[in-house]
Amino acid sequence: MAVTAQQIAELAGVSRGTVDRALHNRGRVNPEVSARILQIAKDLGYKPNMIGQALVRNKQVFLLGMILQSAETTTMQDVSRGAAQSAEELRASGADLLIKEIKGLDAEKVLEAIDELLKEGVRGLAIAPNNAPELVERINELHHQGIPVVTLNSDAPGSRRLCFIGMDNYWAGQTAAVLLRQMLPNGGKVFTLTGHLNNTAHSARVSGCFEALASEGAEDIQLLPFQPCFDRDDYAHEITQHILQTTPDLSAIYVTANGQQGVCQAVEEAGLKGRVRVIAYDLNAPNRQLLRNGSLSFAIDQAAFQQGALPPMVLFDALCRDKPPAKEFLYTDILIRTKYNLPDPS
Repeated sequence: MAVTAQQIAELAGVSRGTVDRALHNRGRVNPEVSARILQIAKDLGYKPNMIGQALVRNKQVFLLGMILQSAETTTMQDVSRGAAQSAEELRASGADLLIKEIKGLDAEKVLEAIDELLKEGVRGLAIAPNNAPELVERINELHHQGIPVVTLNSDAPGSRRLCFIGMDNYWAGQTAAVLLRQMLPNGGKVFTLTGHLNNTAHSARVSGCFEALASEGAEDIQLLPFQPCFDRDDYAHEITQHILQTTPDLSAIYVTANGQQGVCQAVEEAGLKGRVRVIAYDLNAPNRQLLRNGSLSFAIDQAAFQQGALPPMVLFDALCRDKPPAKEFLYTDILIRTKYNLPDPS
């Protein structure tokens, strides 16, 4: 099996971009680090990627595209940061990443962004989709045109995409069910707030939780009808105020997408902080603060940074290194965070 620059990077404890600069003698690399990289490459019998070298030598740019929906949310901002890091590393191999960001979920705008990126000459696409049939159809068309598509964060079931990168959202929902059971040993009423009804990730987190509780016969936990807030804190705040007024004995709120800041604000304004427990997703800056001050009981972290960083690398490996993904589903870790196990922010 051919040795890759990524393997050398992992052994040397550096980024793939640093390995590329050292191997091709371009850019500034610490001499000791460069010597270590070259020795590891020699020991492993590394052979350079001829396509990447040719791209750099001939000053050709190999273009990849990425389309992110709900770009205004903190989750997708973390995804975007991960993509930006990979873009920097890919430039050393003669590739460039073009990113289109879309506010909210809008299938028509995604289709427009696909057309714009194809006109730019991209050879592969990473897309955070929703479950619109026209997107599935378009991904299938791209497959037949030889343009591979990687879905991230949320999937496009039934499409011919190359692979999906993100959390197993159904299992994440089941994880939430376990947390609810631990928080409510004597049962109670639970309200679920989701983001978008046409987002497969949000829907899977709802169904995973509800079905897990139903399968264990948790009759003492009463699940109220869920409502969408469209990832908006102002909507989430208003909805939560209404639920707290109409359900004064509410025990917990399960937030499957964004909107948790609005939820926690409404709970605190009602004087119910600590009594009404809240579970949400993602370990971003706002959620870190909500965990620290006790507004959030748990945050289910989906490694959003990785969801942005991995897709461009998977596409580049498939197209330029003839190395397709090993699996159809490349799941990121499901991590349970509380105020007691917060990692240092990176």
